[in-house]
Amino acid sequence: MFKKLSLLSILLTLSAGALGQSYMVDIKRESARSDKFTNGIKRIPFTAGEPDIKITINIPSFQMTLWQNGSEVAIYPIGVGKIDYPVAISLRNATSIEWNPVWIPPSSDWIEKSSTVKPGEIVLPTDPRNPLGKVKIPLGYGYLLHQAKGPQDMGGLVSHGCIRVMQADLYDLAEKIVSARGLEVTSDQIAAAKRNKKTLIARMDKPLTVEITYDTLVVENGKLNIYPDVYEHKRNTLENVRTELRTSGVDDSLVTDAEIKRILGLVKGKTKYEATVADLEAGKATSRGRYTAVISNPAQVKRARA
Repeated sequence: MFKKLSLLSILLTLSAGALGQSYMVDIKRESARSDKFTNGIKRIPFTAGEPDIKITINIPSFQMTLWQNGSEVAIYPIGVGKIDYPVAISLRNATSIEWNPVWIPPSSDWIEKSSTVKPGEIVLPTDPRNPLGKVKIPLGYGYLLHQAKGPQDMGGLVSHGCIRVMQADLYDLAEKIVSARGLEVTSDQIAAAKRNKKTLIARMDKPLTVEITYDTLVVENGKLNIYPDVYEHKRNTLENVRTELRTSGVDDSLVTDAEIKRILGLVKGKTKYEATVADLEAGKATSRGRYTAVISNPAQVKRARA
């Protein structure tokens, strides 16, 4: 499922304005949902007591996947960091789940400009200044999965480096992790934590891998998906599209350069492009391809136009 880090990976030590921390960026790691790794994604029901789970997040697709035994069990839409406060593109580890979490503001410029909180202050779950909501899953160095403010966060650049998830989805994810790993919290304790504001922590003896990628070009389940280059890393180029198609075993000989450039010009904001491999190989990238909202909304689906 995961590609190993190579010496050719772009490893940059950046000052993450989001949190005043440093992190490595492996911009070349591809989405775990690529057909190169899955040979077509298999969806299976979640199974309690099966501990082989992992989480993958692809930032441009605003999508988080929970995998069990190498197959997909759940997909969740997400909101991610603002362009000036990006999410860390890296392999991370989750070691706990916290209901009604405490927030400790990081040492960062956006906190230092705040008139309401100070870096290092302990902000209790009962405090209205606490922005984390009902659940957080720490990812190390201050990075978090935590509750979104609302549906408007989904598909948006909205945070200071953290990943936002809708409350119901975060509850579902947390309870699946607890069940898969047999963590030492009960369903009654979780139900009580949902009702009250007392902190409940479930610790994981074995860290849960969270792979965060930045892959704007993904052949997934027999479809090419081109996602907007939200962090402006210049990933959506003619050359990269052709490389993605060819390394995925797709014959791109009937897809013209002009078509690819036109498609890339229309993939921006919250709009993605998708086309089946069969249509691409038949030379129908324009007539059969579609532009859709990155976070699916059937009302916004339209045919690609010449």
